[in-house]
Amino acid sequence: MLWIILGTVLATGVVVVIGMNFLTSEKQLDRKVDHSHGLADPQFAREMGVVLGPAIVGGNRVTALHNGDAIFPAMLGAIAAARQSITFETFIYWSGEVGRAFADAFAERAQAGVRVYVTVDWVGSLKMDDKLFERMERAGVLIRRYRPLRWYNLGRMNNRSHRKLLVIDGRVGFTGGVGIADTWTGHAQDPDHWRDTHYRVEGPVVAQLQAAYTDNWIKMTGEVLSGEAYFPPLQPVGDSPAQMFLASPAGGGESMHLMYLMTIAAAEQSIDLAASYFVPDDLLVQALVSACERGVKVRILVPGPHTDSQSVRVASKRVWGALLAAGAEIFIYLPTMLHTKLLVVDGLMVSVGSTNADLRSFQLNDEASLNIYDRDFAQAMTEVFDADLVPTEQYTLDQWQQRPWRERFAELILVPIKSQL
Repeated sequence: MLWIILGTVLATGVVVVIGMNFLTSEKQLDRKVDHSHGLADPQFAREMGVVLGPAIVGGNRVTALHNGDAIFPAMLGAIAAARQSITFETFIYWSGEVGRAFADAFAERAQAGVRVYVTVDWVGSLKMDDKLFERMERAGVLIRRYRPLRWYNLGRMNNRSHRKLLVIDGRVGFTGGVGIADTWTGHAQDPDHWRDTHYRVEGPVVAQLQAAYTDNWIKMTGEVLSGEAYFPPLQPVGDSPAQMFLASPAGGGESMHLMYLMTIAAAEQSIDLAASYFVPDDLLVQALVSACERGVKVRILVPGPHTDSQSVRVASKRVWGALLAAGAEIFIYLPTMLHTKLLVVDGLMVSVGSTNADLRSFQLNDEASLNIYDRDFAQAMTEVFDADLVPTEQYTLDQWQQRPWRERFAELILVPIKSQL
């Protein structure tokens, strides 16, 4: 009898822990955001910078870096130039040539007296050799794994840090979609080398990138990073207004979701969305459909046969019918895995960073997206989007309607767990 009771208690505990990991933020959005003003209306900037996120600050310069051949040398060069502090956070950190290069770069700077802080997600770093971890620690790098497998973390194991942040001396920042792995090397030349973009950031908004890093460092260690080594005075260096938008289940998990919905609702001309994991909820689908109905040109770029998640690809396709019927255009990227996260709206606003257009990013992960309000930059990113459309095939409503029953059945199976994909 005692064993039956103990078994029941244990089984109940397991069910409760699993259930806790399926929970999203306490309050979820349940109504479509209506179109009331455009992105060029000052009201939009007020709502983005006051109601939802940090202030939009001017005087920034953002440089797009495409694929590993450009991204990794730029990041490693900035690390080598650090004189006071380095803060770095990533989801994926795997062993390999890139992993060793970054470990060596961080270790070298720590040994030179630079304060180096590294945060890697526990799940995302499961393929990271402990020797890399130990190499950095021995050199004086302060390194932590975010939410490792511990009894006190069991109820939050599903809440991961997906942020990609690097800040040098509080003056130069990087963010985007790239992880630390050999998969991102090269120039997207074949299926073994992914297509992605990262961004070098300078100007006053770098302080917001630094604040984004300290958000999770404080959660893990209780240590506050302060002083000019981390937050120096920053002068304008460019003409781009920008803000660093954060979201996490622990504080404003729906804010990123709402930012996307409000931006799409404000669109009046065009929406270009490159989404490596496109599993939108009903509200996001409704927002995109409504945009099409009011004459907005909607183009969506998604991965094709080369993907690291077939379940995401299957679940994504279920919502394509409503979008295609409304007039949205969906393009499938063919050469390799498309890992970019890019939103360009009305040739005015660009949102880049770690956020995917799916429920996991909106409700479960810690995410960070840089919003840039600059027509020249938006035009440049539209040209990048157009270039990525060249090696694609356009998916039609007729194809969607004629997809085989096996696909439809698989979609139905995945619907209940689409927030976990």
